[in-house]
Amino acid sequence: MNFAPIPRLVAVVALVFALQPVRGAEDAANKPASRQPTPELLQQYLKRFPDADTNKDGKLTFDEARAYLKKLRESGQPLPGKREAKAAALPAPDHKDVRYGPHERNVFDLWLAKADKPAPLVVFIHGGGFVGGDKSKLSRDGLQRAREAGASVMAINYRFRQHAPIQDILRDAARAIQFVRLNAAKYNLDPKRIGCFGGSAGAGTSLWLAVHDDLANPKSDDPVLRQSSRISAAACISGQASYDMTEWGKLIGEFKKEWRRGDAEDIEFYHFKSEADYKTPEGKRVLDDCSMYRQLSQDDPPILMISTQSAAEPANRGAYVHHPRHAQAIKKRGDEVGAKVRTHLEDDGTANTTVVAVEFLLKHLGATSPSASKAKQGD
Repeated sequence: MNFAPIPRLVAVVALVFALQPVRGAEDAANKPASRQPTPELLQQYLKRFPDADTNKDGKLTFDEARAYLKKLRESGQPLPGKREAKAAALPAPDHKDVRYGPHERNVFDLWLAKADKPAPLVVFIHGGGFVGGDKSKLSRDGLQRAREAGASVMAINYRFRQHAPIQDILRDAARAIQFVRLNAAKYNLDPKRIGCFGGSAGAGTSLWLAVHDDLANPKSDDPVLRQSSRISAAACISGQASYDMTEWGKLIGEFKKEWRRGDAEDIEFYHFKSEADYKTPEGKRVLDDCSMYRQLSQDDPPILMISTQSAAEPANRGAYVHHPRHAQAIKKRGDEVGAKVRTHLEDDGTANTTVVAVEFLLKHLGATSPSASKAKQGD
């Protein structure tokens, strides 16, 4: 569930805003930054954003810069940072558009590690609100970090809401995991070391894979479906706590009527025929199946919930579906059930969240990036 960053904001903003106190990984929480931007940097910022000079004296102070950031945060827009920098073109994958299922969007790209032994696999799941997006959204930073550590990387496509209900879309991702596990020897992969990450819808899907019971069916005629769908770690960037939308009010707060994309959006999400379907045994089963929050348990793999969104009351749909309360809800539930959930929360938008996510996966997959010591981590 992505929406575009504010187009006029650029990296110089991040340099100023990076000096804000942040809610970082738990071990760095509530430690304010001690640095302040240089007068030269503030002057550069003023030239580009004259509205930040509130008293119109021609000089931008640190307090004015901070106030301008606060105004942007409260607008509900995602803030810029390193992660918004335009990614350079990805190197060609070793295997492109490999088909893992019957639908035209059931394809993945695979970059193989240069390794003598079976390599761990980092899986990227793109965002887009389950109505758009593509595996090409994988960032070069994430790909490079994983390959430096000796991991292979897979980026998948999946069906959209016009093609299938959410409960089946999620199973596309599970099938991709099962397919690559079946073919692990062919691709020199370690089937016991697979981790997933993504942003927004890709984050929610990664979380779902981490918490859902194994979908392996030993009696299936399809050899893919006989494989385990379980993963070893998940990193979730600005994702959702549940795809049972009936529990969003309890977990996140009111989802305002004007934010809906039509009166029947919830019903269409599950491809129900009417609201009455919610109360049927099958409807209740679907909602349970789609609730990552309720499925979270002690035996689930390590999970990192990442958010760089504003903690202010959501002002629009995008701010609501990406709100840090989603991450906080999963962390709280994880603490209650004994699950291994960590959070990486910032509200200044400067973190390279892809690198944070990939480094977390590499750690729990038993791989180490040469750049790991330089990256900010949530664990």
